[in-house]
Amino acid sequence: ITRVKINELKPLKPRFEVPDVLVREPPTEPLSLLSQDENGVVLSLGAESQRVIVSARPFRLDIMEGRDVLMSLNSRGLLAFEHLRMRKDTHCPLTCILLFLYLLTSLFVQQTTKDEDDKDEDGMWEETFKSHTDGKPNGPSAISLDFSLPGVEHVYGIPEHAETLRLKTTDNGDPYRLYNLDVFQYELFNPMALYGAVPVMLAHNSQRTTGIFWLNAAETWVDISSNTAGKTVFGKMLDYVQGSSETPQTDVRWISESGIIDVFIMLGPTPKDVFSQYASLTGTQSFPPLSSLAYHQCRWNYNDQEDVKLVDAGFDEHDIPYDFIWLDIEHTDGKRYFTWDPHKFATPKEMLQGIMDKKRKMVAIVDPHIKVDSNYKIHNEIRSRGFYIKNKDGGDYEGWCWPGSAGYPDFTCADMRSWWASMFAYDQYGGSMENLYTWNDMNEPSVFNGPEVTMHKDAMHGAWEHRDVHNLYGFYVQMATAEGLIQRSGGVERPFVLTRAFFAGSQRYGAVWTGDNAAEWDHLKISIPMCLSLGLVGISFCGADVGGFFKSPSSELLVRWYQTGAYQPFFRAHAHLDTPRREPWLFGPENTALIREAVRQRYTLLPYWYLQFYQAHCTGQPVMRPLWVEYPQDPATFAIDDEFLIGTDLLVHPVTEEGARGVTAYLPGKNEVWFDVNTFQKHNGAQNLYIPVTMSSIPVFQRGGSIIPRKLRVRRSSTCMEHDPYTLFVALNPQRTAEGELYIDDGHTFNYEKKEFIHRKLFFANNILSSINLAPDAKFSTQSWIERVIILGASKPSKVTLQTADGQESQLEFEFDSSMSVLTLRKPGMNAGEDWKVMLQ
Repeated sequence: ITRVKINELKPLKPRFEVPDVLVREPPTEPLSLLSQDENGVVLSLGAESQRVIVSARPFRLDIMEGRDVLMSLNSRGLLAFEHLRMRKDTHCPLTCILLFLYLLTSLFVQQTTKDEDDKDEDGMWEETFKSHTDGKPNGPSAISLDFSLPGVEHVYGIPEHAETLRLKTTDNGDPYRLYNLDVFQYELFNPMALYGAVPVMLAHNSQRTTGIFWLNAAETWVDISSNTAGKTVFGKMLDYVQGSSETPQTDVRWISESGIIDVFIMLGPTPKDVFSQYASLTGTQSFPPLSSLAYHQCRWNYNDQEDVKLVDAGFDEHDIPYDFIWLDIEHTDGKRYFTWDPHKFATPKEMLQGIMDKKRKMVAIVDPHIKVDSNYKIHNEIRSRGFYIKNKDGGDYEGWCWPGSAGYPDFTCADMRSWWASMFAYDQYGGSMENLYTWNDMNEPSVFNGPEVTMHKDAMHGAWEHRDVHNLYGFYVQMATAEGLIQRSGGVERPFVLTRAFFAGSQRYGAVWTGDNAAEWDHLKISIPMCLSLGLVGISFCGADVGGFFKSPSSELLVRWYQTGAYQPFFRAHAHLDTPRREPWLFGPENTALIREAVRQRYTLLPYWYLQFYQAHCTGQPVMRPLWVEYPQDPATFAIDDEFLIGTDLLVHPVTEEGARGVTAYLPGKNEVWFDVNTFQKHNGAQNLYIPVTMSSIPVFQRGGSIIPRKLRVRRSSTCMEHDPYTLFVALNPQRTAEGELYIDDGHTFNYEKKEFIHRKLFFANNILSSINLAPDAKFSTQSWIERVIILGASKPSKVTLQTADGQESQLEFEFDSSMSVLTLRKPGMNAGEDWKVMLQ
């Protein structure tokens, strides 16, 4: 990783540098000087053949490996740094810019910028937006830098946008905007800002993956141009034949309204290297409670306790599992968060206990706008402690939101966050219990009567203007809330917090969803690239409202959305207040059966989902990932965003077209095979496969060479399945080997950090299937056992022998389906946490 930091040498006042996002100050390494002249230096980077060339006039930085330029900074001369100034200052002094370059290192290059124009222009000191005015006491303070990526045609990331996975060039329109906003009915295939912002871009070609992390929390714009954009395949061939083909190159320009230039360049070279490099900076996905990976039922709003009881009973009556039921803003006493409506939710503990008796949980919304009401404890405390954001004149900033007039707590203040966390204690949050978790909405922040439905940029967070910190607000709200849920249990229980607004590092605090989508087929389709883009920048726990938030889905769309959502990380149905009810059993028995089957598939796969999240937590690899991450040298995968992988071993191509009779899925991997998980049919990799579909089809394939654990006894919630047995699905590759893992812990505490878990490698080779302990120093026991092993691509054995840890051997019953080459071992019965071997003779 190379870090480049550019700041004013002697600014009028300090410029904002983003705190709290990096998990630690990255360690630095000294660079060795290879050569220098009057205009620059050549330095060696850590890796042997990598070096940095820094030129002074004009400033330019090139990162080389051997003879190849990996990335150039300011090669187009778009570095801009507007210095802070006093109004009516006739003599702006020459400003020095100080440049820190880290390869995880520090070297100084000084460069003077020519005197910026003294004449006042419109908007320099004040801007108007409709009826709003934004005062800028120190004038414009924008920064900009360009990056050139030779050999690159595919760039990804910079969520959140309702956009394809592969980012488009912006030459003929607006740049991609990163500015957290409460957007009403957002448009698709549009660079407009949405609810969250992660200023991280990945670039990929068949040789290398690199990343750029632009650490700035102000409004940011990203311009992308490419010398091959718009060229047809024929045009590129013609170039090649005529020998005139230039090397493809993508150029990216980042522009932020304030702050400093602080950018991390991650050099890969593999996708997995970039993920771990970024995780070393901002941390990994928090490890969620197992139950939060199951199904969530939500709407705005369940009317009262009786309604909650009826919906809960409806799931049991129709034999559909669920783990969480959600309450939106109407559950509160007049939109006062941390309270309950005294008529509709008069006895919340009784309600929570009723849910707990069925081993289920609840989420209630807690938004960060606080009703201005002198009879409201939360408001009085925040006001008396001075914790509200201030307006530019020093009074408490007030805006309009769900409760009417509202104050906005300053979550950038650590004392405010600590106080907020303390409000989740059981003795503070009346009616709360250990099975109540939290949803932070509207935390962009949303201000109904503010510019673009958000806060004025000249509002004050202590010494800093809102313009400096805007994209951090939601990150801090979720951080403080997650901390509150941890503290209320004495640090024992893992939290679950869903947020709408987010920034780099938000993965450490919980889950994210794609906001207020609509019940339309295109919104179902776009949920896939939106979640893939989030996963590429560290946020693995993401999903979209199943069924669409606005409008009403047809029964076909609803079924297809359940089938898609069941294979996305965060699986929640949600709907707007004004839509007709859409619990899964309201669309006739046929559709109820289809939805039940999709939800049940999710529950059978929970052991695999949980393992993926454990690995994401340990390594920073995404859970839901684009095909190119696993097949980085196959250009056919680079732009695919209608199918995806879960981990390395499951490929999913949901049906997202209305009236579809078939889908075409690309199965990657030249010498690989894939097994249809429903029929066990084997297909070769590196082909486009046409799959006929009916309303019950969810095209899912297991990679040959993998072992996936499932629990096939689906009960009413994931917690009810804790001690149930496993079935192992062993899919052999052409070399007749397979491997996988099994991870088990208590599912909800931090005890895994004290080595209380089971982590086993499952391995099949030479006709022996074995379970090997990957964590010999860990201690945990499980009641779960292996009740079945299904081997795909097998040949028929004459006998099957089980050898347990104590050396005892026993014969196992088996069945062989010669038409499909499937071997089933019934009731081998070994404990899931112990060593064992199954030998096929």
